[in-house]
Amino acid sequence: MGELILIRHGETAWSRDGRHTSHTDLPLTPLGERQARALAPLLAERSLALTLVSPLARALRTAELAGIAAPRVTPELREWDYGGYEGVTTDEIHRTRPGWNLWTDGVAAGPPEHPGESPAQVGERADRVLAQVAEAAARAGDRDIALVAHSHFLRVLTARYLGLSPAGGALFQLATGAVSRLGREHGNPVVTAWNVALPRSLFPPPQAPEHD
Repeated sequence: MGELILIRHGETAWSRDGRHTSHTDLPLTPLGERQARALAPLLAERSLALTLVSPLARALRTAELAGIAAPRVTPELREWDYGGYEGVTTDEIHRTRPGWNLWTDGVAAGPPEHPGESPAQVGERADRVLAQVAEAAARAGDRDIALVAHSHFLRVLTARYLGLSPAGGALFQLATGAVSRLGREHGNPVVTAWNVALPRSLFPPPQAPEHD
């Protein structure tokens, strides 16, 4: 395998406003769509053996606009289940839990269908994705494998790839519409690039609306 390419989806209204977004299936904003299209030149020279994508619309649309062909929908790439904190900002949580930290404290319990996940549970899910990547890498040769997913999950996955605890994801701030790369040096897992994005001045121009 070449490198593991991590792609965070483009901007949504809630990511713009700092609202925790896991299962809420929001579309990309117009800026988010431009961010996704701007990924195409960053990926143009990469040879992708396989792309795994979260089932949520914001990730699927990002993969489409970035020009990624035939991604495999992978439910385990969904975002951290925020339980009772879905749609809530960190500032709002701190009004009742001043010392709260997602990376160490987890989330408040949510409804039965979205009860929330602890940092350890997200770490276990990231480990399962990394096991899928390792299995695919045996067939990838020197080609890359890409993951199109969400900020907090990709940060936990990065921590686990590097041998850190899930809470180590706090060290890796990740912007919308950015590409990061994980690889190896002398057999050791390393970050080879992080938070790479085109300057907005180089984004593809907005597309005119379609008319019948």
